[in-house]
Amino acid sequence: MAEIIGRKAEQAELLRIFNRRQAQLVAVYGRRRVGKTFLVRELLKEHFVFYHTGISPIELEGHNLLDAQLTAFASTLAYSGASVNGRPKDWTEAFQWLRDFLVEQDPQKRMVVFIDEMPWMDTPRSGFVSAFEHFWNGWGSGQDNLMMIVCGSATSWIEDNLINGYGGLYDRTSAEIRLSPFTLKETEQMLLSQGVTLSRYDIAQAYMAVGGIPYYLSYFQSGKSLAQIIDNLFFARKAKLQNEFERLFNSIFTSPERFKTIVRLLAKRHIGYSRDEISKFTGIPTGKDLSKALKTLEASDFIVKYKPFENDGKHLAYRLVDHFCLFYLRFVDGASRPADYWQRHENAPGINSWRGIAFEEVCLCHLPQLKSALGISGVGVDASPWTLRGTEEQEGMQIDLILERQDRVVNLCEMKFSVGEYDVDKTYEMKLRSRLQTIQQMINRRQNVQMTLITTFGLKHGIHSGIFQQTVCIDELFQ
Repeated sequence: MAEIIGRKAEQAELLRIFNRRQAQLVAVYGRRRVGKTFLVRELLKEHFVFYHTGISPIELEGHNLLDAQLTAFASTLAYSGASVNGRPKDWTEAFQWLRDFLVEQDPQKRMVVFIDEMPWMDTPRSGFVSAFEHFWNGWGSGQDNLMMIVCGSATSWIEDNLINGYGGLYDRTSAEIRLSPFTLKETEQMLLSQGVTLSRYDIAQAYMAVGGIPYYLSYFQSGKSLAQIIDNLFFARKAKLQNEFERLFNSIFTSPERFKTIVRLLAKRHIGYSRDEISKFTGIPTGKDLSKALKTLEASDFIVKYKPFENDGKHLAYRLVDHFCLFYLRFVDGASRPADYWQRHENAPGINSWRGIAFEEVCLCHLPQLKSALGISGVGVDASPWTLRGTEEQEGMQIDLILERQDRVVNLCEMKFSVGEYDVDKTYEMKLRSRLQTIQQMINRRQNVQMTLITTFGLKHGIHSGIFQQTVCIDELFQ
């Protein structure tokens, strides 16, 4: 078995379910390229009796979708040892063939049936869901030796049809395992397992570009600098991820243009947009279609919905949080760049500016590690970036992250991606004091405000550094 990085809780849950002597239906889902297939395959492949993967709609362009999926299913059955003749006429017959094949297996042995990318198999007007529902409810759920694992990158499909839906599969799953991208620590572990030795400063930058997506990290090569790696991934001739944005959305969504339009908009502003603003700038009416699109993007871990500071909770905002999409849309999409672009420009002002914003995103997606470093792991927190737009009477301001805590403390967090200890000068101290005063006027007097610095190598102590009451270094985000 290949080494499985991280995923300790998920491995334990899958093994617990495997060892139970009763029928089990398990849904494993998450963003495409996040490692779902690898986890299931490497952990349980010795017990597979049937392993099928739906065909990507990208590969089926110009073909009859239903015919192609049914033909592929029959081919997998034949490869697994079933006696099949031709292809089934529909999904009801296809699952009858699967049932007949499973009946022939040793009833004393645990059978694992793994259907990967199941949402791809549910082509328009195919009757797939009702056929699978009939298979499971009518036969599979009564087989004590059967563990059926279904997997998909179209996360909203899994949620709508298997987890939250109101059809015959409602409440039939034994477990729902949602796989998230790697943390910084897990990213470091994976790179080390590949012989790639980068400093944590560089691993953080790598995370800014591709996030904790194992598939992207698998392309990192040992002996290369980070700049060389980024060029090979994005800018070199036939770069591995040069066309990934289109493939990513086209493979997950049936009608991807709407989703790409929303993502492109959200990439323009770090704090995101309200629902009404998204509708205004994309032209998508603020109704059922927009709700479904936002829900789908959120379920697939591309965006998050959050309550801005000092908001009543009724006017939520949406932010793009997928690191790959943020990087791609800033530097690759529609641009013509030399093959060694990153090596030539890695210290350019535009890239340094990007590092500052991207580091904020890295910190925001490591909130549990940040809370642990601050000693507040058990405290409820609302976390959000915050912007005050300027007026004639008051200058605008931005705070990288506000942690509004249930213990009546508010952390105003400044995030600085620095090559050394961060040095606070007088001008910056006065700017921070102005922000502090503004926030203190806005909050309940019983709340205590603390200035917090999150940075790479710590705070350089001097006459202006006392403005910060707490400092979190990058090593603490790797915990």
